[in-house]
Amino acid sequence: MGYAILADAVVLAHFSFILFVLFGGFLALRHGGIVWAHLPAAAWGAAIEFGGWICPLTPLENRLRALSGDTPYPGDFLGEYLLAVVYPAGLERDVQIVLGSVVLAVNAVVYTLLWRRHRARARARHDAIR
Repeated sequence: MGYAILADAVVLAHFSFILFVLFGGFLALRHGGIVWAHLPAAAWGAAIEFGGWICPLTPLENRLRALSGDTPYPGDFLGEYLLAVVYPAGLERDVQIVLGSVVLAVNAVVYTLLWRRHRARARARHDAIR
């Protein structure tokens, strides 16, 4: 029973991390300090997708599932929980490239907005000093 709860906690953490990778930049628009946590997370998320790798949380969850008596699933987290609904055939390489591209595109937009805001504030400070 305890291992199943731990496996579910890993799923929750994994899903939360994916949401942070995708949308953490929007938090950075509100709270600038988040950038230092979000940039490496987004880079990791994109690298996992572009590299075709499996996140280390997936084997951890599968191990906990096995210890609880459940059957571990083949493949990765996205294929098991998210893409199974949208892509019944599973997570294929071209889908991973699309997902990695979405991560980059969303974050490029957000960080462009952040950069412009930073530049505008810097200009305003500079003009106020004059």
